[in-house]
Amino acid sequence: MATVSAVASSPLHSAHKPDPLRQLGIMSLNGMFDEMDGVAVLKQAKEILPDDLAIVSSFGADSAVLLHMVAQVDVALPVYFLETGKHFAETLTYVETLKQHLGLTNIITLVPDPKDLARFDPNGDLWENDPDSCCHIRKTEPLDAAMEGYGGWVTGRKRYQTKERGVLPHFELTSDDRIKVNPLAYFSDVEVNAYKLKHGLPEHPLFAKGYKSIGCAPCTTIVAEGEDPRAGRWRGLNKKECGIHFDFNGAIAKPMAAEDLTLFKDGAFIADPFRVWTEGDDPASVRYTHIPVTVFLANRDAVLANPHPVGLLVSPGDRVEDVEKDLGRFASVAINFPGFTDGRGYSSARMIVERYGYKGEVRAVGDVLADQIPLMRRCGIEAFVVKHEPTRKALEAGALATVDVFYQPVGKTEVPLGTRPFLRRAV
Repeated sequence: MATVSAVASSPLHSAHKPDPLRQLGIMSLNGMFDEMDGVAVLKQAKEILPDDLAIVSSFGADSAVLLHMVAQVDVALPVYFLETGKHFAETLTYVETLKQHLGLTNIITLVPDPKDLARFDPNGDLWENDPDSCCHIRKTEPLDAAMEGYGGWVTGRKRYQTKERGVLPHFELTSDDRIKVNPLAYFSDVEVNAYKLKHGLPEHPLFAKGYKSIGCAPCTTIVAEGEDPRAGRWRGLNKKECGIHFDFNGAIAKPMAAEDLTLFKDGAFIADPFRVWTEGDDPASVRYTHIPVTVFLANRDAVLANPHPVGLLVSPGDRVEDVEKDLGRFASVAINFPGFTDGRGYSSARMIVERYGYKGEVRAVGDVLADQIPLMRRCGIEAFVVKHEPTRKALEAGALATVDVFYQPVGKTEVPLGTRPFLRRAV
């Protein structure tokens, strides 16, 4: 099949303004192929970009289809696999299974920079409170560095997977004037599964267990019957992409706007993995949801058996002592302050932290204002969901008032006014 000369007419990696002729060439390419002609798309890409094309594969539930096509075109094409350090063990086994079954000879593993992990994710739990940053250092950064040397790369994305991918073409021109190729763009879920059966392709070990779209283990859950296949990715979060597919249709992997980052923790506003409890939620299966105390007490066994991370919502009137022995089950405890003048949340926070020794995240939600935050911190609250703009600005500027004089001390470090510290006995 002949190549389209307009596509290859300019240097791939030179810094220049977008080339209209090159863009027309991409449009011409997209008009040349049938919707299902994935192998022909891949062959055309290899002709356009000889020795300048790489494959990126997640080795997930549908990856065998694209890699089978790759094997038909050239088993020596470089196939990059992002080993994030957070994959299911079954995925790592599947890499070797497909390599042997398809005869692929050039699978290259990419790993995060150890310095980035040491700096930003020393405990390996960044995914819990900032999944976007976790994806960035474990996926986007390593892949960007590897793809820098290629004029184009091939993905396994498909139109049916998300609304944002609904207009995905076979060929797209990225912002740095490189070519991204999507041979499976027009495949449906039914067609993907039919292709796997037709060619006898090995199934990912987790697929039969209900994992229909498989990424990193902490951020992947089983998909229920009738759910969208990607519903199990970052379930409950305002997140649909890991960030490596940023160029096409600005909504794909679009960074969250500053005003969407409402959780202030460790000195910065970050993406909040938790969502609020809503009517109809199932306490046995929710994920990253603050479950009200009353709901928890009524469904205790179901919540304790729930395999996903969940939080607890404590509101005025709730008896913290009723959940004392189960506090360790929760990844986060949210203290609800429904109004500025309602101070019952301070007592709840102190009981949870000081009396019961809870070590997880304690956050304030509700009417959280700048004047309250220093007092909340004294009671052990370390994270704040802030929607009040002046409070947001004060936090960003580090302009909160401090409490330096104590008439009623908290904990073991505060000294009441008028006493001599060296005479104060430890509690």
